Amino acid sequence: MHPNELLYSSDHIWCKKETDGNVRLGMTYYYQEQLKNIVYIDLPKIGALVKKGERFASFESSKTAADLASPISGTVLETNHLLQDKPSTVNKEPYGAGWMLLLKPSHPEELDGLLSSKEYVDLILK
Repeated sequence: MHPNELLYSSDHIWCKKETDGNVRLGMTYYYQEQLKNIVYIDLPKIGALVKKGERFASFESSKTAADLASPISGTVLETNHLLQDKPSTVNKEPYGAGWMLLLKPSHPEELDGLLSSKEYVDLILK
């Protein structure tokens, strides 16, 4: 359910280190399941600077509206345009087609502070 090759934040964001050093971000299965039907997602513009612990996106679901905090700092290289028309893709494929953005990390060492799949599962089961 929570792929071993990913890293996780305690704020329910997953990070995938790409082979070129960039990092793809998305919402975890657990979090999207809690939110139910996601109906809107606002993502940053390409070239935007994202800071660790600060808002990188906001969303609305059938249960709530909230911001998502970035687990790392970096520059937005790409956003998932599919989510503009089909935000529910996050619910259907949170670790695949439902990814949110691709960052060029400004401090790659920030990834060292993220959780492994096992650590994330332990966190959500508390």
